[in-house]
Amino acid sequence: MAKKTPALNTSSTADIAFLLLCYFLMTTTMGSQTGLQRRLPPMPDKNQQIQDQKINRRNIIVVRINSADRLLAGSEPIEVSQLKDRIKEFLSNPTDDPNLPEKKPTEIEGLGSYPVSQGVISLQNDRGTSYRAYMAVQNELVKAINELRDDFSRAKYGKPFNNLSEDEQDIVKKAIPQNISEAEPKDVAKR
Repeated sequence: MAKKTPALNTSSTADIAFLLLCYFLMTTTMGSQTGLQRRLPPMPDKNQQIQDQKINRRNIIVVRINSADRLLAGSEPIEVSQLKDRIKEFLSNPTDDPNLPEKKPTEIEGLGSYPVSQGVISLQNDRGTSYRAYMAVQNELVKAINELRDDFSRAKYGKPFNNLSEDEQDIVKKAIPQNISEAEPKDVAKR
């Protein structure tokens, strides 16, 4: 007569595996993806007629990134580290330079009449532009606007933008708008 081999008790193995899975899911951090935080304008009404907006050339600065990740702001080649200061100067136009954006007096509720810059940043990149260069340029553009808003907040309210109430932040956003236009990437290499 053959001897029976005793079986292993595996009834609790599934429970242990499930608990370990839960533990690792709760304690592990996922790699954060870099991305852009943008609030897009609402979809236009289907019946709304499209208006062709004309923008004065002096109100636009074109920022281009080529496939070699080289940067042009206007017609000048610059480094990414210089972009923030160039954009701040462009948008604020401290000396009322006729080549920089005009300022339009705008009535802002809670602030009164304020000269709002009509400056628009037009970002254009090549299809061969690296994601890292694109994100670095985006970060510098947003950093420039955030610093302008922070300077305005300190001058007007005596505290940084992030410490303002929601209503005060809305006022600052109207006084220092974020106007970034992105063109469809171009494929310069195929020309």
